[in-house]
Amino acid sequence: MAEKRDHIIVVGAGAAGLMAARELASGGRKVTLLEARERCGGRIHPLAESTFGYRADAGAEFIHGEAPVTTRLLAEAGLSAQPIEGERWHVENGVLSRRDPADRQMELLHRVLATIEQDLTVTALLDRHFAGQEFAGLRASVLGMVQGYDAADPDRASVFALREEWMGGERGGQARIVGGYGLLLDHLVAECRARGVSFAFQSVVTAIESTDDGVDVRCADGRAHRGDVVILTVPLPLLRGLALPSSMHRQVAAAADIGYGNVIKLLLRFERRWWTAMPDHDLSDMLFLLSNAEVPVWWTQHPRDDAVLTGWLAGPPTGRFAALDETMLIETGLAALAGIFAKPVTVLRQELAAARAFDWSKDPFARGAYSYATLATRGAQDVLTDWDGGPVLISGEALYRGRDIGTVEAALASGLATARHVLAR
Repeated sequence: MAEKRDHIIVVGAGAAGLMAARELASGGRKVTLLEARERCGGRIHPLAESTFGYRADAGAEFIHGEAPVTTRLLAEAGLSAQPIEGERWHVENGVLSRRDPADRQMELLHRVLATIEQDLTVTALLDRHFAGQEFAGLRASVLGMVQGYDAADPDRASVFALREEWMGGERGGQARIVGGYGLLLDHLVAECRARGVSFAFQSVVTAIESTDDGVDVRCADGRAHRGDVVILTVPLPLLRGLALPSSMHRQVAAAADIGYGNVIKLLLRFERRWWTAMPDHDLSDMLFLLSNAEVPVWWTQHPRDDAVLTGWLAGPPTGRFAALDETMLIETGLAALAGIFAKPVTVLRQELAAARAFDWSKDPFARGAYSYATLATRGAQDVLTDWDGGPVLISGEALYRGRDIGTVEAALASGLATARHVLAR
């Protein structure tokens, strides 16, 4: 008869950790959840309603695709998701337009992608098939998507993975949780507590040691926890800073083969929705705004009338802003908007009611935003999820094998699968 693993220690109270803890506790296991921060959620980070007029999301905000695990959780919690709606505006040579400058060449891109038989990086794809000046707009659009949406380095990002993302058939659109991700987070935490999960906050794990009868988890403040199995749900870059059993060296090395990108997210609340009163364009329907400004992507809360613009800068370009503090990042965002809309930055600053900026690379327990697939990612996932029954497993969004690696759905699905794997053993 297989040995029953009675006490499970989950490291990380983000989406994967909470989902794993809930499932394990439901299966009758004793669960201790260690979290380095003073809060749950990890890269889900709802803000106080008083700051922006709603529980704004400093981290994850959208549901991508069908997201079946997320959808089931929403139904459990009595929550709903609203498909995003509104127009996508572009700025080209200072002119606002609903037309994507690269639209006319996207069909050609898809035809080329359909013929590729061996994986290559996005940079190699563009150099090989779209090097001419006539494809400058297409290259800019592809790089903007790869860096801005996937937070990926085009020199490393897998074309096969992006082809599946872009051309993999019907996958559903994007949506927002009505009330924000904080409500789903609240539900998961309440479910864990109701099932007897113990939470230990400000528990910065530094070492995991195998013992004859289980595993010891040691924290920076001297606390130690003993259990039968540990599930690590921390972002992959943090694995290198942990003292792990020697049997895991191969897994730690494999983690470097999965891409991990950064995001800088700005939230600017104004006294009014001044962008709806532009003289030459009716932007009352604007959802997304894309440009070549230093902060190239902005979105609204449309169809709600919150006077908030969210700025988004992702991927390698975020490195240029590493030396900027929060105040300087907010000023960078205001300057970008001033250039896009030809408005004096002093006027925008006077209209600003609240502002926050989050550079996720500076969060010591995240060190970036989310994962993306490289040419070596699928093999690395095989190594990282290979469990021989030992005391430590790894889980999280980076190990998801579907189209939407790097999402909350990926984290929830991975945490659920890992927990079931433990219960089955």
